[in-house]
Amino acid sequence: MTALLLHPSLAGCRRVFLRNHEMFLSIGVHESEKKQPQRLLVNVELFIPLSVSTPQNDDITEVIDYAFIRDVLDNIGTKEHINLQETLCDGIARQLLSHRTSIRAVRVSTEKPDVYANAESIGVEIFLISESP
Repeated sequence: MTALLLHPSLAGCRRVFLRNHEMFLSIGVHESEKKQPQRLLVNVELFIPLSVSTPQNDDITEVIDYAFIRDVLDNIGTKEHINLQETLCDGIARQLLSHRTSIRAVRVSTEKPDVYANAESIGVEIFLISESP
């Protein structure tokens, strides 16, 4: 994580995050995974320039409204079966990054905590930087 924060395009950014958002989704490639939704934990980080995320009047219109993060996750959770965590993670990241041009980068991870008895979880992560200046 620390190495990401050293990326030059993230200088002067605020990090907004949502940790361990629990969802139940139809996800997985194995037949047993297609029979019922699985518990999934999603972590999101947004990197937003301070110039558009530093309130002067303590007003929600001066910052990113956090509710949109949950809206993106809730909307993805209502879609049809997803085979791969990579597909899910990439889709979440792209939707978050396209929300507003002021979001400079996103980091998204998904984890299945109930797959292996001898591991806390199995998951994937993606980090995307906006191509917009």
